[in-house]
Amino acid sequence: MTKEVASVPAKRPWHGSLRTLLGVVMVALLLAVSGLLIALDYYRARNAAIEAAEIHMDNFEDRLISRMQVLSGDTSAVVNLIVSIANSFLAPPTERIGDKVTILRAALSRSPQIDGVYAGYPDGSFFHAVNLSSTDWRKALNPPAFATMAVRILEPGAEEPRARVIFYDSAGKQLSERPISGWKYDPRQRPWYRAAVGGTGPIATGPYSMATTRSLGMTISQAHKGNPDIVVGADVVLDRVTHFIASERLTPSAVAFVVDPDKKLLMHSDPAIMRAIAASKDERDFDPANLHDPLLAAIKENPPDLNKMGTVDVAGRKWVVMGSEVDSAILFAGHIAVVAAPIDELMAPARRGLYQGLTLSAGIVVLSVLGALLLAHLVTKSLNQLTNSANRLQDLDFSTPIEVPTRVNEIATLGSAMNKARDAIFTFGLYVPKELVRKGMESGEFSGRNARRQEVTAIFTDIYDFTTISEQHSPEKVVSMLSEYFDILNDTVNEHGGTIIQFLGDSIFAMWNAPAPDPNHAENACRAALAMKGRLEVFNDRQRSRGLPEFRTRFGIHSGTAVVGSVGANDRLQYTAMGDSINVASRLEGMNKTYSTWILASGAVVSQCEDAIQFRALGQAQAKGRSTALDVFEVIGVRRPAAVAAKNGAAAPAAQS
Repeated sequence: MTKEVASVPAKRPWHGSLRTLLGVVMVALLLAVSGLLIALDYYRARNAAIEAAEIHMDNFEDRLISRMQVLSGDTSAVVNLIVSIANSFLAPPTERIGDKVTILRAALSRSPQIDGVYAGYPDGSFFHAVNLSSTDWRKALNPPAFATMAVRILEPGAEEPRARVIFYDSAGKQLSERPISGWKYDPRQRPWYRAAVGGTGPIATGPYSMATTRSLGMTISQAHKGNPDIVVGADVVLDRVTHFIASERLTPSAVAFVVDPDKKLLMHSDPAIMRAIAASKDERDFDPANLHDPLLAAIKENPPDLNKMGTVDVAGRKWVVMGSEVDSAILFAGHIAVVAAPIDELMAPARRGLYQGLTLSAGIVVLSVLGALLLAHLVTKSLNQLTNSANRLQDLDFSTPIEVPTRVNEIATLGSAMNKARDAIFTFGLYVPKELVRKGMESGEFSGRNARRQEVTAIFTDIYDFTTISEQHSPEKVVSMLSEYFDILNDTVNEHGGTIIQFLGDSIFAMWNAPAPDPNHAENACRAALAMKGRLEVFNDRQRSRGLPEFRTRFGIHSGTAVVGSVGANDRLQYTAMGDSINVASRLEGMNKTYSTWILASGAVVSQCEDAIQFRALGQAQAKGRSTALDVFEVIGVRRPAAVAAKNGAAAPAAQS
């Protein structure tokens, strides 16, 4: 019998190769994923850079236009004030000099953007006050050391004009006087005089090179309302705006410029081009080649749509461009502000990120495989705790200390830093209402200095005879009573969806529909006022039982469009609202004295919530500072559902007929 031999499984040498193949596949997969992530990150960074550039350019243009509007508005206001009320300028330049100096000194001190204010007369006389803070004027006039203002007076003479200059210090005291020789100047021949004489409104002229200082500037002039042959003007030197557009650059090669309605260049961020512009205005030492810029030519040939980002190619280099029109400004009406930046510089951070990612990808793949589990074990728990703590901070919850046990020094340092941040935010919360911060963060209102038009409802309050209360009680007692009083107002406003924007002495300024939207803002404001009045009656009962004064409170409510946002300095902002609508609410609060009422609202409020709130018409009244009368109503109470149904039912047949 043949012996059967047991079979032995053959060794499969491809096992080791398979493990290697799997390892290679895993590494290749990780490399592919890393490469994909790097590419996605690059394109994300690229898109983010373009979006950030668009936002930055838009914000820059908004700030630039705002500066130009403020510059124009302030200067126009000074000129209009002088031609409206300053009758001393109806007298010849040599008469009533003291009155003229007093007015112009105040105007120059309060409006530093104004280079000089002057008046031109039909006989060729000229009265000119200049601010000597300008180095150009100090060089031109060589004033005494302590002089802050100079007045130049020009009178026509038989053979040649008589001219003199008088210097004044900051208190308005005359320091010295001296004649001026060889000053040949006829205001009647100047563009600012010819454009405004005989007219009724302000006129902007320029830009041109100033006659004495040669600075580039513009003028707002207006005929005097008492004598239209006398023209008052104010010069504005454009240095402040040009310094601004030159100082804020998106990238090293980025440029910003302003063109007039005829597309002629007015201002530019490049000092060399700016000097050429100034030279072109007085036609001295002017080389037209100095104003030639390939980028300007390309933008002129392919202008972008206003308020939209566009692109142009210049010598093989692509630029992004955005332009915005300046409106509501006398000096710069119809001008366009343009910002341009090369795309390659905008993309530089994204490209650097791509190269770094490619360089480190191999090491990251290896280290990620070896260290993922260890790092996950050490970091995940601590990071989750820090995340929970950060979420509590985001919710303005300061009740729980941040304690993160960890052996990772960086996480421990981060935990300590978050504790310090918690303490700092807690202290900050004592001065800024949590609800205001929370609503502002949710609505995105607190993203730097910005503002927008928004329909809001505002409430102003005031305590009757609070001055007497303050005089009759100690400061400590007044603060104690006010604290309890403000707690009632604050809680009531919050319960009705509003926000207290400011505490104003014994008053508050509260607002609805900003920063958080509220479609029923007028109704909620009225309900809040009625609720505050009811709660204060209980508070005043307690005050009387303690032998303390009552805080009888008046309310004013108005709905309308306001400018809402964060304003202030670089390191300190305030969220507020401004405009006529806010002023009307304050004026309505004061009108309670006239009508012997406690809560007054405007017709704008009534039109939005008369179905839910009871009002009593009081007729029309003239609010201080307004040219039109207001429809004034007393807020009586909240309509019951049955009353609302009855009111709607009564109105239905009329609507059908």
